[in-house]
Amino acid sequence: MNRFRTGVMTALAAVMFSGAAAAQYPNRPVKLIVPFPAGGSTDIVGRLVAQKLSERLGQPVVVENKGGAGGTVGTDSAAKSAPDGYTLTIGTTSTHAIAPNAYAKLAYDPAKDFAPISLVAVTPYLLAVNPNVKATNLKEFIALAKAEPGKLNYASAGAGTATHLSMEMLKDAAGIDLVHVPYKGNAPAELAVLAGEVQAVFGSMPALLQQAKAGKIRPIAVGTSKRSPALPDVPPVADQGFPGFESSLWLGVFAPAGTPQPIIDRLVADVRAIVAMPDFIEGLARNGADPLSNTPAEFSKLLVDEIGRYGKVVKAAKLKLE
Repeated sequence: MNRFRTGVMTALAAVMFSGAAAAQYPNRPVKLIVPFPAGGSTDIVGRLVAQKLSERLGQPVVVENKGGAGGTVGTDSAAKSAPDGYTLTIGTTSTHAIAPNAYAKLAYDPAKDFAPISLVAVTPYLLAVNPNVKATNLKEFIALAKAEPGKLNYASAGAGTATHLSMEMLKDAAGIDLVHVPYKGNAPAELAVLAGEVQAVFGSMPALLQQAKAGKIRPIAVGTSKRSPALPDVPPVADQGFPGFESSLWLGVFAPAGTPQPIIDRLVADVRAIVAMPDFIEGLARNGADPLSNTPAEFSKLLVDEIGRYGKVVKAAKLKLE
C-alpha cells in the first residue's frame, strides 16, 4: 500500500512540476534545429518561422543548423532533446517520411519520437540545369541523357532525401541513366550546379528560385501538377509527357515526444497563427513556397500516410542506406 501511495505521489508531483513549467513557458531562449546547412530550403523557411515565433513567444528563437546524413543527424538530435519546449525542429518530407523507409537502421522513429505541432509550408521541387547544358526543356534534357547514358551527373541534398527521390522517380519514368552525387544539403547542391560540378538538380524551390530568376541556372520543370506562381513560365513534369508525376516538399514544426500538453497547445496556437500572417506568407512567396498549417491530429495522419507513400517510392528505387 505504501509503495502504491509513493508511486501515486511521485506521479502527481511530476504532473504538478510539468504544469508549473508549462505555466512559466517560455522563460529563456528556444532552440530551433534545422537539420540541413544554412542557405537551403529548410533553413530559409526555418528562419522565417524562428523570427515570427520569437515575436509570439517573447523570447529569442535561435536557429541551429545541424546537417548530415540527409537531415537525419539533426533530426535525431532533436528527438533526443529534453521534452520541455525549449528544443524544436523543422521536419520535412525527407527527414520524417523518406528516411524511415530509406535507412536500414534509423536512430529515431518519426511517429513515436516527436509531437507534431503544425505544417508551415509546402513547395514544389524544381528541375534545373547548369546553363551550359544544351537543354531548354524536359524533352531535350531526356534526349541528351539518352544520347549520353551515365555521363550526366545530378546533385541532391543527400542520399535518401526528397531531392534524391525526385530525380530517381524521373529517371525511372523517363528511362534515363544519370549519376547521383549527394551533397550535405540543398545549398551545397545548388552551388555544385552553379559551378558546373554537376549538370542538374531536382531541388526544392526556395533553394533555387533566386538563382533561376537571375539566369544562373536554367529551370526546365516543376514537380507539382500545376505551375508555380513563382516561375509561371516553367511547365510541370506532368505536362511534359509524364502525367501523374508529383514531387513537392512539406515542412513542419515538431517537438520531442513527451513535451507537456500545455506547451504543445501554446506552440500549436502560435505556429498556426504565424502561418496566417501576411508578412510570413509574403516571405514564403518570395521563395516559391506556399503557407500550409494543420492540427497535430491532422499532421500525425499526414505523417503516417506519407511514410506509406514513400515506402513504395523507396522500394521502387531499390534504395537502402546504412
